[in-house]
Amino acid sequence: MKRFMRKMVSVTLGAALAASAVGLGAAAAEGDGAEKIVNVGVTDSLGGVNPLAIDQTEINKYAVGLEFLPLVELDPELNFEGKLADSVTTEDNLNFTVHINDEATWSDGTPVTAEDVEFTVLRLASPVINNATMMLYAFEGVGDDGFVEEGATGIDGIKVIDEKTIQFTSKAPMALTTFENTYGRYLHTLPKHVLGEYDESELVTLDWFNHPDVVSGPYILQDYDTDHYISYAANENYWNGAPKIDKLNIKIVEGSQIYAGLQSGEIDITHHTMTAIPQEDYESIESLDNVEVVYGLPITNQSAFIQTANIPDARVRQAMLYAIDRNQLVEQLLKGHGEVVDGFLSSASPFYDESIEPVSYDPEKAKELLDEAGWDGSQTLRFYVNSGDSTFVNGAQVLVAQWAAVGINVEVQTVDLATLMTIAGSTDYDIMAVQYTYAPVDPYPDVDWLLNGEGSWTGYISDEIKDALANTQQTSEIDEIRDLYSIVDKKVQEDVPMFSVYIISAQGAVSNRLTGAQPSAYGFFNDVQNWDIAE
Repeated sequence: MKRFMRKMVSVTLGAALAASAVGLGAAAAEGDGAEKIVNVGVTDSLGGVNPLAIDQTEINKYAVGLEFLPLVELDPELNFEGKLADSVTTEDNLNFTVHINDEATWSDGTPVTAEDVEFTVLRLASPVINNATMMLYAFEGVGDDGFVEEGATGIDGIKVIDEKTIQFTSKAPMALTTFENTYGRYLHTLPKHVLGEYDESELVTLDWFNHPDVVSGPYILQDYDTDHYISYAANENYWNGAPKIDKLNIKIVEGSQIYAGLQSGEIDITHHTMTAIPQEDYESIESLDNVEVVYGLPITNQSAFIQTANIPDARVRQAMLYAIDRNQLVEQLLKGHGEVVDGFLSSASPFYDESIEPVSYDPEKAKELLDEAGWDGSQTLRFYVNSGDSTFVNGAQVLVAQWAAVGINVEVQTVDLATLMTIAGSTDYDIMAVQYTYAPVDPYPDVDWLLNGEGSWTGYISDEIKDALANTQQTSEIDEIRDLYSIVDKKVQEDVPMFSVYIISAQGAVSNRLTGAQPSAYGFFNDVQNWDIAE
């Protein structure tokens, strides 16, 4: 749905610095009046900065979230924390009441209101804007395609209660965590008093988003290049406290350049999911005296999706899983910083079922299954891989060799992530691998979307899985939910519409010069206004 990582791009670190005229160098030297600059090094490339037009990949989410706060966000301990909202409640898993923080104001001093939220949802549900990534079809008054009628001035399931309160009503029961994680974290409220004068068609390409002058978040976009950098200046009128860092830059580089950037001080901090540090650099970064290394929870899944229409026999798909030595990949590619699971959930999730034993490496079993399926080895499968993930580009070659050993011919095709996502949507592939972070506290929307038959990445559908997923929305009991996700993972293990190559416990690093900041998959920018440069 929207958690997968975007591509790394080819750009020399020094060239990227020289190319920018917005201060993307190392943090400014200390001294009276010195401008404080912090550089976040990432290996994802930006899709865009218009909250109405982007998909909800991580870098897009954070790029706009620094300006236009989400309603809530997860903290590093996987608890939901209010951002623009100070509470989200439900009594029936159908009606969700969101209260906007009374202190929340736009940078021009105008209060952030429930009408701003309603305005934003209406625009996201507009067929003219045509952005279906928010999955608004879940709410009353929105069509199954995620849109309302063109020119609609209201939505039955979105009601303004008062200046600071808005209610969302879903068509079917929805767990509170699903509402918070799927909508609360990804709805970036826009200022109605600024954008209300534009019609829907104008908003799609409105230049205002490239240099907005009214924001609710701690930083204001100054300049960006989708493949090289995003540069922000502090919002001195930020209602939650003016940032201590004057300029914040997100520098987009190749993974192989992270070590050099950390060593030189040109990169101050990395992110556990937006920054794919090559495993071969882990030890070198650990040896640096000027940074602290922090390993994250095992949450980033190197997922491989099989187009079941092209490989319809489950025995062939099972053989593909038996044929690969995933533990070897964890040890050799990840240097042991990861784990092997079957299905979607890692040990970081409260719903992880440790009794599910992953399919073991058994090439002879793979050959038996292929014989049963009548596989003659004449077909060459197309395996699409993110060119920006250098670690898995190498890992894919290992998989290809192990598949070849049992009689499955596979050809790797490396493409950038934007192209990979287009291919995934078209289903014009046999196997496709991408790093995907399924929210440990609520994997439901992603799993439901990925295993939803026609239109999904796999073309696979199972009534057993659909029933189990639906029932996760009916209860708040962790044990009950765990049992339901166990049904899903066991069925996926049996039918193999997808498999987890491995789960990454990603390395992160932060300069000793930076205070108040830590690498993390969640909550990374929650308190960015408190980041500072050590004296």
